[in-house]
Amino acid sequence: MLKLALGVMTAIGGFVDIGNIVTSGITGARFGMTLAWAVVFGTAAMIIYGEMAGRVAAVGRRTVFDVIRERLGVRVALGNLVATSLLAVLTATAEIGGVALVLELFTGVPYLVWVPVVGLAVWLSIWRLPFHLLESVFGLLGLALLVFAAALAVLPMDWSSVWHEIVAPSVPAGQTLPDWLFYAISLIGACIVPYQVIFFSSGAREEGWGVGQLRVARLNTLVGFPLGGLLTLIIMAAVIPLLRPGTVQVTQLGQVTLPVARAFGAVGVILSLIGFFACIFAAAAESALSAGYGVAQFFGWSWGKWRRREEAPRFHLVCLATLLVATVAMLTGIDPVTVTLFSVVLGAAAIPLTYFPLLVVANDREYLGKYVNKRWQNGLAMLVLVVMLMVSVAAIPLMIVTRAGQ
Repeated sequence: MLKLALGVMTAIGGFVDIGNIVTSGITGARFGMTLAWAVVFGTAAMIIYGEMAGRVAAVGRRTVFDVIRERLGVRVALGNLVATSLLAVLTATAEIGGVALVLELFTGVPYLVWVPVVGLAVWLSIWRLPFHLLESVFGLLGLALLVFAAALAVLPMDWSSVWHEIVAPSVPAGQTLPDWLFYAISLIGACIVPYQVIFFSSGAREEGWGVGQLRVARLNTLVGFPLGGLLTLIIMAAVIPLLRPGTVQVTQLGQVTLPVARAFGAVGVILSLIGFFACIFAAAAESALSAGYGVAQFFGWSWGKWRRREEAPRFHLVCLATLLVATVAMLTGIDPVTVTLFSVVLGAAAIPLTYFPLLVVANDREYLGKYVNKRWQNGLAMLVLVVMLMVSVAAIPLMIVTRAGQ
């Protein structure tokens, strides 16, 4: 079970971060379960491409950014590096703010006081904690979010209506199609944001995965990523009984805890906040590490969390710089939720340049030999890539038209 920790942490910190938690609350309150299909699609896409990233890392000994540079060339890869690095900084900014918001809910101390403390704590965890401990602790603590599943079983719910919205989705009365599509793209982007595969493939190399670990790699994708998607759907559904009837506009992290507060009181709130803390903290660490991985791999520097600072100084410097910029940005008082909504939409726009070269290498026998994609895998991967390309084209125009879903 502990061998699944990398996939669980990637899912916990990738699917269920500050933006995904609040986006799930917003979509549940505004649209019910009519956008469940977006989470299902995003999770399926992450499983398909996450499995490829793990296989390329284990068999081909290549990380995602190695693949991008080899297949797209230095100039295109540099553009991708700039985009993913900015996205990592933006994500880290939102996640640091999200952890600070959780601590504010715990203590009552304003979140801006916690921001520099959180930034320092994330850096110390990257610098000092062993990789296996980092992934295991936060991956397992994030499972506290299953309290939402328990709340869903306790709270009154019109399950026939929920099931109808899942199988026959449509724009609910009082909502507009552009807003509905914007949040669909937000949910898809949150599931398949590029830094997840950068972190996952680099983490596989950190752990020394080889051909003998292919089974572990597949289990990580088949257990960890669906778990993240399931938690997203559970949170989305749990807010419906309380927030949808009154058409409450979800704008704060604390509002998402209302279902467990109603079901289990203070104990439920504490469990949900522990889960929030673990997920968002893991996402902050993932985004900072992903920035370091991407830059170091592009320039051919020594990298790895297991390497000491003097052995990989530039890798550690990029991670530190990412967290410093993110911390300073959050201290300006910008809203963490708004920042994350922008980051997942911009991440959706950058998806094709990250995933296409991965698909190419997954079919290259020079690297993978007999472990190349099967035909059915290529068929699914191409279908997903076409949809992701449409999502990337529509993401920014929809963000402008809807004013980020407002």
